[in-house]
Amino acid sequence: MKKLLLPFITAMLLIGMIIAPTYSLADSDGSTEEVVNEKFGAPIVVYGGNLTAEQKESVKKSLKITDKSDVQEIEVTGKDLATYLQDGDASARMFSSAKITRKDAGKGLVISIVTPDDITEVTSEMYANAMLTAGVQDAVVEIAAPKPVTGHSALVGIYKAYEVTGEKLDPERTDVANDELSIATNLAKDAGIDEAKVSELLTEIKKQIAEQNPVSREEVEKIVSEQLANLKIELSDKDRQLLIDLMDRIRQLDIDFSQWSDELNDLSKTIEDKIGEIVDNEGFWESVKNFFSDLIDSIRSIFN
Repeated sequence: MKKLLLPFITAMLLIGMIIAPTYSLADSDGSTEEVVNEKFGAPIVVYGGNLTAEQKESVKKSLKITDKSDVQEIEVTGKDLATYLQDGDASARMFSSAKITRKDAGKGLVISIVTPDDITEVTSEMYANAMLTAGVQDAVVEIAAPKPVTGHSALVGIYKAYEVTGEKLDPERTDVANDELSIATNLAKDAGIDEAKVSELLTEIKKQIAEQNPVSREEVEKIVSEQLANLKIELSDKDRQLLIDLMDRIRQLDIDFSQWSDELNDLSKTIEDKIGEIVDNEGFWESVKNFFSDLIDSIRSIFN
């Protein structure tokens, strides 16, 4: 009887370990005071212009904005979309919101999607890649939405918030960055490529552009082909051409590619770590599946 019960006890213990909730402790008042960097001023919070009053309060809560918060609040509308994007629709509805906190040079970009269930298409790595293309750097960016949205319009809000801090962005770079974000989400959604893998592909191609400084479309096409082969990614002819077109536009931008290399290397490391976590998680659940398969076989053998 003990031999019969042992597999069940082991299984129940494992299930308990898998589904047991985790807890974290907070300070007594549950809050911390953020130190304002006087060089850049207070953080900028940009709200989607089509948020209702209730939705705006939901976004504030997600971004941890209270009456005591020292922030500058602005709004982003379809008119801003038309300003930053060549074919932007001035009547577009904007819901994605963001908080941007400037940091000292060399700190890099830190992107956090604080409502991951409501940003359905764009990942933090996709945002980071597009922001680097646009010229946004050295900032902590938190992104939120009050309901499920793709997340594309948050990029325009980030541009506006960044310029409010005194920076000036090149409209050609912001337009290319928007195309990059669209291609990234399309590759993940339509071509069925893992989101982290898409970000890795874009980052590695851009790293090679920064290092090799290609002077022609043909050289860009060679870089794209090499990275697709390295990462074992297959694209349709249409998607492949869209990617080459995008990277050729990036090649022609007014970018200090020597500085870009360090930023892209940091982003590449972040993506590699994320892919490693995904692989590790897949390996764990595969071992769980194998355990229960072996357990069932053991039980069958006992009764047989």
